[in-house]
Formats: sequence, C-alpha cells, structure tokens
Amino acid sequence: MHSYKRHIDWFRQAENDLEWARHSMKGGFYSQVCFICQQCAEKALKAFCLNKGFDSIRSHSLFQIIKALGENGELEKCARELDIYYISARYPDALPAGAPFELISEEQAERALKSAEIVIDIIRNRITSCQKEYL
Repeated sequence: MHSYKRHIDWFRQAENDLEWARHSMKGGFYSQVCFICQQCAEKALKAFCLNKGFDSIRSHSLFQIIKALGENGELEKCARELDIYYISARYPDALPAGAPFELISEEQAERALKSAEIVIDIIRNRITSCQKEYL
C-alpha cells in the first residue's frame, strides 16, 4: 500500500477540471468543454484504478479503462459518449473539414458535461464507500 494516496489528487483534479468545463460551457467554448469532460472522466477513472491498487493505467480510452475495471452500465455509456472527443474536439485535422470549435454543438457539450458529471459522481461514491476519507 502506498504511504500517500495519489488517487485523491487524481480525483480532486478531475473535480477541478469539471468546474473548468462548467465555466467554459457558460462562455460557449463547446469543443473545449467536450475535450475537458473526457479528461475529467479519465482522471476520475484513473483515481478509481489507483484506489483499487492498479500500479499504472496506460490507456487514454475511457472505454478501455472501463473494460479493464470489469465495469459496464452507466460508466460504459458515459465512456462511449466521451471517448469520441479525446481527439476530435482538439485537433482540426481530426475532422474532414473545419475546426472543432466551428463544428461541435452546444448540445454535444451539454451531453459531454452530463456524462462527466455522472462518471465523477459514480466514482466519488465508489471511492468513499471503500474508505472513510472525504474527497
């Protein structure tokens, strides 16, 4: 067991990034919201993996992390929603034409934000049920 619980740092960063996404949503930065929501969920899932004793997590795919955890259901649904934004919301050459900020809609950003919130809530509940510490 590690003397310092790094999973707490990962989870707290996920929560902070979620706040960043909420502020970006208000500003109309929809492609950035989609990307940071993917990042929020990735950090929360990595926090859960570390809490469960995984030494390292090498994938950036939420779906792959979910499968490594043996999870499905709501987490898998959210992972599928968010994984599409890891590259497409950041890089102009990820799409056939146009920059991501021109193509990603408010509705997509709303769904990404909701998915990230769900992942963070589920992981918060899982981690706190495993230990007495408050996150």
